Amino acid sequence: MPNRRCCWIIIVFCLGCTAKREESTIHVLPPRPITVDIEEGKKLYSSCIACHGTRGEGNIELSAPALANTDSWYLYRQLMNFKGGIRGNSPNDSLGFQMAAMSGTLKDSIEITHVVAYLESQPSASLPALISGDIQKGKRIYENVCGSCHGQAARGNEKLNAPNLNGLDDWYIKRQVLAFKNGVRGSHPKDTLGAQMVPMMALLTSDEAIDDVIAYIRSTVEPETK
Repeated sequence: MPNRRCCWIIIVFCLGCTAKREESTIHVLPPRPITVDIEEGKKLYSSCIACHGTRGEGNIELSAPALANTDSWYLYRQLMNFKGGIRGNSPNDSLGFQMAAMSGTLKDSIEITHVVAYLESQPSASLPALISGDIQKGKRIYENVCGSCHGQAARGNEKLNAPNLNGLDDWYIKRQVLAFKNGVRGSHPKDTLGAQMVPMMALLTSDEAIDDVIAYIRSTVEPETK
C-alpha cells in the first residue's frame, strides 16, 4: 500500500509539471476574423508584390515562394507567427527576418485576414519541378514519416495543423526541411507546432531522402484550379 501511494504522488506531481510546462509554451493564435475584404487585402498586399508577385505566384530568384496555392489557414498562422516574432527570430534565418519585418506593416489580425483573402481569391500558380529524386523511395519514406499528418497525396489536414504540401514550391519545401533540421525553425518556445516537426525531419537522414520525398510529393495530383 505505501508503495502504491508513493506511485500516485509521483504521477500527480509529473502531471502537474506537464500541465505547467504546456501552459507556458502553448501558443494560441486569435481566431481569424469572419468578415474579410478582398479589395482591402489587395491594397495591403501591394508591399508584397515586389517579391511574391502580383498574384502570389512567387519568385525563385528572390527566394519568395508562391502563396496563391497555400492553405489560407496556414498563411494566416504563419503571418501571425512572423508578426509575433515566433518565426524569423533566428540569426541564421535572414529570409525569415525579412518576412518578420514585412509582416510588421500589417497592423493586426484583421489586416492579415484581408491579405489572406486576397491571395485565396487568386488562381493557382504553376509550380515547375526543380528537384528530382526516386519517387517510389520517396513514397515509402513519406508514408512512414509524413503521411499520418499531411495525408494521402500530401493534401494536408487542417484538424492536425498539417498544411497541403502540393501547393508549395519543391525548393521551398526543401529549404524548410533543412530549417527544421538545423534549428532555424521550431526552436522558439511558443512554436509548439514547429517543434513537432523537428524530430520528424530528423528522420530524413540525407539529402537524397529529402529529395526523394519531395519528388514523391510533386508526383501527386497538381494543385486544384480555383
